[in-house]
Amino acid sequence: MASASGSLGFVSLLRAPSVASQPSNRRYGSTIAVSRGTGIYARFERPLEEIYNVRVERGVSKEMLANLGVERWSTWKTGKCRFPWDWHVDQQVYVVSGEVRVVPVGAKSGERYMRFVAGDLVRYPKWFEADLFFDGPYEERYRFRAYGDD
Repeated sequence: MASASGSLGFVSLLRAPSVASQPSNRRYGSTIAVSRGTGIYARFERPLEEIYNVRVERGVSKEMLANLGVERWSTWKTGKCRFPWDWHVDQQVYVVSGEVRVVPVGAKSGERYMRFVAGDLVRYPKWFEADLFFDGPYEERYRFRAYGDD
């Protein structure tokens, strides 16, 4: 399964004392900085999906869903809520509707998070820990995977 983010990283700009900054892509933590004579400083940041080994495919085709047998997977639904979660085995999830913000335990500030929406196929690795934020109705299909099941 290929990662939608691939191996490309993202650059965020750090500001000097007299630099104004404005967030532009909170998902990857990058910022845009406007300098007033002091220069712009850049720092490379890897996508959280890469750091935590979370694999995602966006806009999965109906053919692929049929090949995976997603319609036979277990269903889980929730409404607006937040809760901590940890995975004891690999879990594969297809987001049917809604969206979820996933804030890994190591990124507690909440400024960097992964966002998965309807149509995304996500594989969470064993021992991954995160806080999940649901802003409204959400539905997913899921199955647990053993090591080496690909």
